[in-house]
Amino acid sequence: MFVAIGWLMVLGAVIGSFVGEGGHLFALLQPFELICIFGAAFGAFVVANPVTTLKKTIKSLPACFKGPRYDKAKYLELIALLYELMQKARKEGMMALEADVDAPDQSPLFQKYSTIAGDHHLLDFITDYLRMMSTGNINVLEMQDLMDEELTTHHAEESVVANALQKMADGLPAFGIVAAVMGVVHTMASVGEPPAILGKMIAAALVGTFLGILLSYGFIGPMADLLHAKGRAASKPFQCVKAVLLASLSGYAPSVAVEFGRKVLFTTDRPTFQELDDTVRATKVSKPAASS
Repeated sequence: MFVAIGWLMVLGAVIGSFVGEGGHLFALLQPFELICIFGAAFGAFVVANPVTTLKKTIKSLPACFKGPRYDKAKYLELIALLYELMQKARKEGMMALEADVDAPDQSPLFQKYSTIAGDHHLLDFITDYLRMMSTGNINVLEMQDLMDEELTTHHAEESVVANALQKMADGLPAFGIVAAVMGVVHTMASVGEPPAILGKMIAAALVGTFLGILLSYGFIGPMADLLHAKGRAASKPFQCVKAVLLASLSGYAPSVAVEFGRKVLFTTDRPTFQELDDTVRATKVSKPAASS
């Protein structure tokens, strides 16, 4: 929603000021200039990126028009799940989690938290490292290094589309100049025409430069920045899981380990200490009811 609002603000400010100064709106309607710029930019985009990036771009663009996948409530759900897992492991041993880890889709503990159970990438991240922890043959530093490598890979994959769009945005002004130069060439080849016609042709050529810059800095570039921000936000649930599991592996009690996870979250989504404490207490109260 805010993307559409931002685009309307860009168009309103640029075109509104043009019309307000007495400019003729129809002079900006140059479809062939737009085809030249966008067609060339899209062609270069196809050449510069593998098929996997092209497919990922198509899937990622709708995310620009949606809100964040995780908010405070969902982070509390994630931390509550981690608390229950660590509490169960602390009381019954890591091997007690074997059934939950091997079949999370059948685990009452995982299915209790539908948001996490539906996030297959995060679910795999949790179960993979719980499985490693259950072997008892890995220390904290080794597991931290492995997690860092996986999160680095995750961040690189999340950044692919944003980086590709940013390169496209960087090239749009140049393609606008190409369209403008072609318009100037066309004008020079028609130098015998009346001044009124030549004026329209020069105006059309200049619109090419205008469109290239506007599309770059008003539309595609901001979308690339937005996808970068969403990519950073998408890594936070994984970092939260990492912090909790490493704290638990270091010997901290579950109630303390989840505090490590809370602290790595962005402040806009981070639950307060009291909110986290209330959530943890709620899991303790709900256990007897669930077993009866």
